[in-house]
Amino acid sequence: MARSKNKCGTMGSNCTSAEKKIRYYKIRTLDSEQKYGIACKNLAELKQKACRKFQLDFPTTRLCLYEDGTELSEEYLKTVADNTVLLLLTPRQMWQGYVSDVERFLNAFYTRQSSIVEAALKLLADEDAPKRQKLLVDFISNLNENILAENREDDESWFEGIEPRFKNKSNYMKYSCESRVRSYMKEVQSHTDSVDPVTRDEYKRIIDAMCDELKAVKYNGCYFDRTEQKPNRLCTSEGWFSCQGPFDANACTSKHSINPYSNRESRILFSTWNLDHVIEKKRTIIPCLVNTLKERNERQVNWQYFFSLLFTKENLKLVHIACHKKTSHNLSCDCSQIYRKRKAPKRTLK
Repeated sequence: MARSKNKCGTMGSNCTSAEKKIRYYKIRTLDSEQKYGIACKNLAELKQKACRKFQLDFPTTRLCLYEDGTELSEEYLKTVADNTVLLLLTPRQMWQGYVSDVERFLNAFYTRQSSIVEAALKLLADEDAPKRQKLLVDFISNLNENILAENREDDESWFEGIEPRFKNKSNYMKYSCESRVRSYMKEVQSHTDSVDPVTRDEYKRIIDAMCDELKAVKYNGCYFDRTEQKPNRLCTSEGWFSCQGPFDANACTSKHSINPYSNRESRILFSTWNLDHVIEKKRTIIPCLVNTLKERNERQVNWQYFFSLLFTKENLKLVHIACHKKTSHNLSCDCSQIYRKRKAPKRTLK
């Protein structure tokens, strides 16, 4: 008995094979969230139909997965499941999947900042749950920033509680850093009375030399000053500081960051961040300096080495309070640097 033909006009098995070649995808562009379903047999047909739908130039476009930005080839398209969302890109457009989506969201978020703050304030007024209150307060605080403002008259709320003599943010931040470094010097000076009388005068002489050097570098206040040149500051030109991680790590795994220039609350919170001595000041550096003086004999103490450990970013790390480990660091000074190297005598010609 002859086999009957189906509606396709072909034998059943051949029709099924043909139907399997048709694939269905959802296509969108970066400029629109509207998605269109397109049926195709291959990549060329898919691009052609997509370009027609979005009125784009066919030869210059390319397709990629919306999920992760993988560009499509003919072979790769065969592995992509039906109804997968694809993105049609023009020559200058780039897409990295959800990472790009988050970036686009943040950009849109900050361009509508004032209206979002207003909406959040309305929500906060009617909110009683403590956890939701905190989320809203933190959210509003982060949005209610005036990072670019520098002068007092442009951001008066930032200067609340600060003496009138400070006219701009950078000067106050510089003063804040200077104060920290001055406190380190006071600790070194306060140790004078406990130094052995035999070496006390030399200890005082070295401390005086360090004081002169600190004055010359303005107590390294440049570390917190965003107007300083890049090598001299610890922040970006906008004033963002990143935690450098605990003394025993190369980086901060929590990616702590803060901009004390943004608002008053961030300025106050930044005061809890530490300039932590990697080689410890009280436990190691000062005792090593005293011991070096005792054992120097005819050698000259390399006080500049101790200066760098006590007062410069060579041995100071800016760390979030959670990354400030107060346990013993168990690190020692470099014995090869505590004394000045003697110059070899010049040879005289006979």
